Amino acid sequence: MTRPAHRWWILAVICLAQLMDVLDVTIVNIALPHAQRDLGFSVGDRQWIVTAYSLTFGSLLLLSGRVCDLVGRRVMFLTGLIAFAAASALGGAAPDFEVLVTARALQGAAGAMLAPAALSLLSTTFTQAGERATAFAVFGGVSGSGAAVGMLLGGILTEFLDWRFTLYVNVAISLVALIGAATLIPRQTRTGNRPRLDVPGTLIACAAMFGIVYGFASVESHSWTTPDTWGFLVGGVVLLAVFAWWQTRAAHPLLPPRVLLDRTRGGANLAIFIGGIGLFGAFLFLNYYLQQVLRYSPMVTGLAFLPMVATLVLAGGVCTTQLYPRLGAKLPVTAGMLIAAGALAWLTGIGPASSYATSVLGPLMLFGAGVGATIAPAMNAGTTGVQPQDAGIASATVNVAQQIGGSIGTALLNSLAAAALAGYLAGKDGTSQTVQVDAAIHGYTVAFWCSSAIFAGGAVACGLILRAGRPEPAGQTEYRVSEGRAG
Repeated sequence: MTRPAHRWWILAVICLAQLMDVLDVTIVNIALPHAQRDLGFSVGDRQWIVTAYSLTFGSLLLLSGRVCDLVGRRVMFLTGLIAFAAASALGGAAPDFEVLVTARALQGAAGAMLAPAALSLLSTTFTQAGERATAFAVFGGVSGSGAAVGMLLGGILTEFLDWRFTLYVNVAISLVALIGAATLIPRQTRTGNRPRLDVPGTLIACAAMFGIVYGFASVESHSWTTPDTWGFLVGGVVLLAVFAWWQTRAAHPLLPPRVLLDRTRGGANLAIFIGGIGLFGAFLFLNYYLQQVLRYSPMVTGLAFLPMVATLVLAGGVCTTQLYPRLGAKLPVTAGMLIAAGALAWLTGIGPASSYATSVLGPLMLFGAGVGATIAPAMNAGTTGVQPQDAGIASATVNVAQQIGGSIGTALLNSLAAAALAGYLAGKDGTSQTVQVDAAIHGYTVAFWCSSAIFAGGAVACGLILRAGRPEPAGQTEYRVSEGRAG
């Protein structure tokens, strides 16, 4: 196969789209109080600005991954960029709450198009071992640090411009990425068989993902015992089991069992899933601590996370370019999870009088190193050796693992922290500011201990599942790419 010309510029375009996809999970969060004051919606309604995005994104990922294999990665990528720009423009100009929620849902649907298209483009553009390792190191760094970048960018835009620019900024990013993609990414000429869409499997998968994501999202406003929570969760899990059964019998399965039954890809998806649980939960509570206890502004909070971004990118680069090609994913992933577990245990030493330099900076940088060593090699392993006609769905599966892990982590750790806070306040003067701060910190440390345990358990599980040794060569693509400029 002829490698595409300007492939490193193609990597820049792919990473730009991925950054937009990931940072949009957090960039709007900081602007929510300002949007609420401007549009006049309630505190209870506020969660739907976040939930609408995650619902459509999580529900449509598997479908988008297979459609990506049907219509082509380039077409899907361009379509997703156009849709994301349009949805972001709608949200930025939203005159009321209903339009804003609709725009966020459309952003999620567009993000579901972009995520598998971006990762499958990456895996088929870079097939040479050395270049592939470098490309995935960069991509993994962007994926792992996007939430922190979103916090920083959201704080800057909200503080110096207006909350609407947290949405308008996506229009500019999308247009730059769209021009780059249309110019640089070659057209694809299909030479293999076109996969068919598994309609029953698609419907079951979308319903299952919707139930699981909605169920965990409901935990933030309802208890675990309400029908809005357990009903959707149980329904989602049951549908997921039905989906797994159907995939073994469907003539053209949406998610062919061969994609996940391989130990390397299965273990990689497990690593990303567990990493999502610990990463999003830990990020959430450290954000609370910095803003609510240390009284940092949103912009300063975003800046405080930059050292983590630096070590994440550095560790991801070293592990993916140096360790993964020689040793496979097992060593860097398990070591990364253990490092992240240690960093989170270190973070439990925070207190009301702690300073950033003495109590936060060290564990934050160590945590970035652990996450970088985990995520980047796991993303590479999750798409290595896959059949070309399954590149899109394999990439979507990686994104589903991260999305569902993040939803579970946020809901589960939120609940554990809230229960710890309530238990701490029992029998104490809840009106005392000192007691309230101590209770909040107790809740955060419980969340950090639980996240640490999740990473430690993940290290054991992934260490048992992942194969040791050099990874198998990347699969050959079924497309021929035209030389020169793509039209």
